[in-house]
Amino acid sequence: MGLVVLGSMHLRRFANIAKAFSLAVALIALSVQAAGQSYRSTNPALVSRAEQVTGDRFTVVRTTPLGVTVFARMTPRIDLLNAIDRGFAELFTVARRRGYRTRLRFEDYRVFIGRADRTRDSGGQYSPDIAVPAQQYAGSDYDQGGFIYAAGMVLPFNPCAFIIAEHDRDLGRVSNVVRYEGEHLILYYNDRTLYERTADHSRGGGHPILQ
Repeated sequence: MGLVVLGSMHLRRFANIAKAFSLAVALIALSVQAAGQSYRSTNPALVSRAEQVTGDRFTVVRTTPLGVTVFARMTPRIDLLNAIDRGFAELFTVARRRGYRTRLRFEDYRVFIGRADRTRDSGGQYSPDIAVPAQQYAGSDYDQGGFIYAAGMVLPFNPCAFIIAEHDRDLGRVSNVVRYEGEHLILYYNDRTLYERTADHSRGGGHPILQ
């Protein structure tokens, strides 16, 4: 790497530019941090509901490359954020084929990544899931004694939000869970009849709903 020797005037100018650049970077960082804090402050009920379901504290707010807002306990890896985008991209493609037009933007969605209550299913397969109250699933094959294990759970419909479990591998499963939870939200806004028929899996049915 070559060295460039500058005169005193140029050095002072360079130093001023460097200071200005450092200040700009600092301001950008503060702006990003403030944006995250501002988002939390305008959605206290949403964050509180997610924390109530999982028992976590969602202190990290990030945005995927395509615009989905993600809440997490710890900074999510970029490959996980990309997996979330892939799930939505597939969902939006299928939805458009069916003529749906509403809630087909990445920025419409909020995804909470919670601590997994189990990482393997009853068959021993890798399956990070969250435990949620059984409610209408009580007494069904899903019932684990007052709760069920779920790959994800839809939260409020406005904004569109749901919870998934943390994954450290098999990110294709993350994409699938995102697509499947997103199906309920897409149907709620675009096909209320099909939404009502498929929202409750205790009555049968599963994913994918949209083919």
